[in-house]
Formats: sequence, C-alpha cells, structure tokens
Amino acid sequence: MNRIISLSLVTTAVLFASETNTLETISVVETANSTIVKDVSSEEIKSADLAEALMKNVPSISIVRRSGIANDIILRGQKKDNINILLDDAKIYGACPNRMDPATSHVLSNNIQSVKVIEGPYDVENFGTLSGLVKVETKEPTKDVHGEINLNAGSFGYRKASATVSGGTDRFKLLVSTSTEEGDQYKDGNGDNFLEQQVNKGMPAINRYSRDNLDAFEKKTLLTKGQFNINDDQEIKLSYTANRSDNVLYPNTPMDADYDDSNIYTVGYTARNLGDFSKQLDLDYYYSNVDHPMSTKLRNYSLNPNMMMRDKYMTNHMNSSIWGTKIKNSLEVADSLVTVGLDTSVRNWKGEMYRTSTTTGVVDNYSTSLASTDTTNKAIFSKIEKSFGNLDLEMGARYDYTDVDSIDSTKTDKKYTGLNANIFGIYNVDKDMKYFAGVGKSSRVPDARELYDTTAGNSNLKETKNYEVDLGFDKTINNFNIRPKLFYSVLKDYIYNTGTFENIDAKIYGLDISGLYAITDNFSLDYGMAYQRGKKDEDVSDRDLAEIPPLKANLALNYEMDKSKYTAEILAVDSWDSFDSSAKEQELGGYAVVNLKYTNQLHKNIGLTLGLDNVFDKVYASTNTYQDIRYVETGGSPILFSDPGRYGYVNLKYSF
Repeated sequence: MNRIISLSLVTTAVLFASETNTLETISVVETANSTIVKDVSSEEIKSADLAEALMKNVPSISIVRRSGIANDIILRGQKKDNINILLDDAKIYGACPNRMDPATSHVLSNNIQSVKVIEGPYDVENFGTLSGLVKVETKEPTKDVHGEINLNAGSFGYRKASATVSGGTDRFKLLVSTSTEEGDQYKDGNGDNFLEQQVNKGMPAINRYSRDNLDAFEKKTLLTKGQFNINDDQEIKLSYTANRSDNVLYPNTPMDADYDDSNIYTVGYTARNLGDFSKQLDLDYYYSNVDHPMSTKLRNYSLNPNMMMRDKYMTNHMNSSIWGTKIKNSLEVADSLVTVGLDTSVRNWKGEMYRTSTTTGVVDNYSTSLASTDTTNKAIFSKIEKSFGNLDLEMGARYDYTDVDSIDSTKTDKKYTGLNANIFGIYNVDKDMKYFAGVGKSSRVPDARELYDTTAGNSNLKETKNYEVDLGFDKTINNFNIRPKLFYSVLKDYIYNTGTFENIDAKIYGLDISGLYAITDNFSLDYGMAYQRGKKDEDVSDRDLAEIPPLKANLALNYEMDKSKYTAEILAVDSWDSFDSSAKEQELGGYAVVNLKYTNQLHKNIGLTLGLDNVFDKVYASTNTYQDIRYVETGGSPILFSDPGRYGYVNLKYSF
C-alpha cells in the first residue's frame, strides 16, 4: 500500500535496515534520527520555495517568511550557521547579511528528488554541523529517456514553467532541467498587498514602495548533471546549478534584492572494491558563489529629508563564495564499517556600499560594508558503524582547525580548534519496535559578519559548543506508527545578537512526535507535532531565547482511489508568548490554516494537481522579529508582516 511506503520514506527513513557491515546500508544515525521528504519535485508543486515545503512536511521545521519566495527555516530553534544545509553535498552561503538569500533559496523544489533532515550534532563529515543537517538531493540522470513538462499558475499572479529531460547509455547519463517563474505581491487575509501592509502598519513613508504595481519576484534556474561510468566499480559525476533571481521584494526590511545570482559546481569520483583496505573511496570537490546587490531604488528615496539625497538611492553589494574538497575511504574491519576522511574548505564574504544618482547616473560614495574575509577550515574525521546482535551503534569524531582572516588590517584575525564526537545507538526489539538514543558534542565558529560587522561585530567571539542528548522510540502496531523523540541541548558560548554579537550560555529542549495511521486501504492520516523551549543561562531580565517557535502540529488526511488522491491538511501553531523582548521579538497570536490538494493521473502521460491553501483566508503571522535581521521599525518596534491569504493553484504535468 502506498500509505505504508510513504510512512517509511517520509517519517521514519528506512526502518528495517538491520546490518551495518556493508556499504549499501544506510547509517545508524540516518536510520533512526532522520526525516526524509521524498519525491519533492512531484509532490511540492505549489511553488518553488523549499522552505515552505519543509515546513509542511517536517514538524520540527518552521518557516522564516521574508517574501513570496526565498524564505528561511528554523530547525528545532536553530537557523543560519547553527544548522548545515547541503545541496548535492555542496555548501552554498547566502551573501546577504540580512538573510534575503538563505541556502534553501538557491535550489528549487522542481529540481529536488529528496530532502533528508538529521537533527542534532550527529554529523562529523561536514564543517559546522552544530544542531542539525539538511541534505538536499536533486534529480539523478537516467539511462532510459525520460522527461516532463510542468505548467503552473496560482493566485497573486504566480506563473511557472519547468522542463526536465534525462537519458543516456550504460556508460554515460545526462540530465538537464530548467525553469522560469514570476509572481506579484501576495495579499494577506485582509486583502492587503505589500504596499498596503506598509501603509496600514505605519511604516515611515521613505521606506515604503514608490508604487503599488511592483512584481514581487522573477526567477530562472538551470540544473545539469552528468554521470560517466568508467567501469562497474568506478564513476565520475558532474553537476552545475544556476539560479537567477531578479527584483525580489522584502517589504518589512529597508532594501530589496536587485538580483540574486548563484552558481554551484560539483565534481565527484567514486571507486568501489579497491581491495581489503578500501571498499569505497570518494573524492569530491565543489565551488559555489552568490552575487547579491540590494538597494533602496524601489522605495520613496525622493522623500529623504536631505534635499541633496532625493535623487539618490543606496546599494549594498554583497558577494560570497566557498570551495571545498573531501576525500573519504570506507573499509570493513572486524565486521565493522570504518570511514576515515579529510575535509577542507575556504569561504569568502565581502561587500561594499555605494549610492547612485537617478539624475546623472553617477555612482559614488563607495565604502566597505564587510571587508573581504576568508574562513579556512581543515579537518580530519572518522566514524565506525557496528552491530552487536540487536544493538546497532555508530560513533564518530572530527577535529577542526579554522582560520578567519580579514583583508582589513585593523581587524583581528582569529584561529579556532575543535574536537567533536558523538555516539548514536538503536536497539531493535523486533521489526516493529526499536529504541534509539544519542549523545554528542559539536561546534561552529563565528562567521565574518558576527566578527567584523561595522555595527554589531565582535572580534572577541568564541566558537559555539553544543552538548546534546537525544532519545526516542519507533513503534508500529498493525497499520499505526508513532515515533516520539526528546532532546536536550546545552549551548556554551552561543552566538547571540543583543544589538552586538555576544557569547552567552543557553539551553534548548523539546519533543517531537511523528507518524502515520493507515486507516483503511484508501484512507490514511499523517501526523506530527513539535515543541521547543529555549532559555538563557544568564542573569538577565528576559531569559527567553529568540527564534524558538511555539507548539506546532501538522495533520494530513489522505484519500486515494484509483489514480486520484485527495489531501486535507491542517497546520496549527500555538501563540508565540515565550519571546525575547530584549531582542525586539514580540508576541504573536496562534493560528490554524487548512489546505486542500487534489491530484489525478488523467492519462499515463498527463497529471493534474489542484490546490487551495489557507482555505478560510486567515490573517496570521508566522515569523517573529528577532533583531538579527534588520527590520524597518515604527515607534521603536520592528514592523510585523502577515503571511499570504487564500492561495489557489493548478499544475499540469506532461511526462514521458
């Protein structure tokens, strides 16, 4: 039954892997401690926004809504550099210090095959996994010729077209996927677009849009992947991803993105069965870069109180890049799978400010917003997977040496070292019941903005350390499955924005529950909930930690008949009444949103999807106003924007 299959794929990864002494087996951590969202390109077709798709499918993920697209995520009370996001095992860092272009915005849902979310400090292969890892896997090329064309239209002027084709031979396979999309400003449940919300919420006139007919975004992408099989045991993989976003509006911040261009290149070589000392050898290289100018040219700069500035707008042009390479070797030793590896990367971040005259076209008044800074990491890691009867164990360790070097001689260069380790175990009572638990220590270094920003930077920052315990169980009773999980995280020298970046001690703890109930052959219920709390271990007036979302529940009732599927979904969030007012957060009301979706395979080559989100046109806000992002303020308080109102969409897919 499809519902039982989706249970194992979506909520509990692979539940029945029982051995860890062959390379084909999924790791212990990934078996019990991950959530896998499969077939994203086919299922999550409302829009190209990955953050929204993850928010709907993973209880412990909440959305940070900034615009119609390019939204960010919070995973168990953590975001930004506190969680690691990999796109086909490559890293990409947004260039915007105000998080207009998080890593999730540089890949579109129509190109994604699956997303694996691993919670906690249980990753030693990648630099900086403090509290979680999100691994995005895009579509793979196939030998047989396959392809699809999607046409999508939705409310608020949304239009999208995408196409994918793949094919090859036994030796060589190629995939090409491209898309284009655009949308107008969304309207909230009151029917207000961006400018109308700006006016209604009292935004200063100089920060408002100069007209109300602005498009909200345009976006084009290209994904190409090739695979060359040298022989049965060796292969080379190459990929290139291009993202081109133009005129993306961010209505409650002072600037908008003129454009946001990114590129991701990957090269990988795999060799298997090289001998007793190498069952699998992997060599991987990636490079990514982001070009991101943001400006005030769409705002009312003509209302500047300085008459000399009324024909001039400001631009902050930011750039980021990173290259990395990794070599790892896996071998079998005494019925254990042992992996050892070397990992290195260099991240660069820089930016400059300037102003442009709309009268003369002259660009002047250049200044440095962030001096060019390299973060260079070198590391060695190892992990061991072994089974002892019904007990499966995975242990890992990583040693990092990191330099942070600024081109500005007035800045203090930094060096960090860190030894991190974890152990995670599963006790398999039987095929329907297993307990799992883990304990680990992880760390991450400050980034260039946190160290050297001209207003909030602090060059004395220490690296953040996370000491965490996770435990839970996975139980299947006939057609019912449940997986509760508890975690407790102690954060030492946690990097926190109090107006300037500071190290504080804090803790985050919580519970999440997920599962599925196959009610009948046709009806099934997916469910999930997540609850977190965060507290500062400091003697301060407000001990609540910022960006700790309230209780969240996801419920989805599915009905499948022949080639049709009907889904009714409820997303319910409690009021956000535990917040850090000292960091400019505010209380948010709770809400419940109902979404409907219908899919039908009209023909072997033609599929139709109809959807309606926020059926009852609720007015609500999902995202708080932590001062780590610079929001426009009125009366000393950041302006809070509402989420989209009722949204209808239709997608027509032709596949071959």
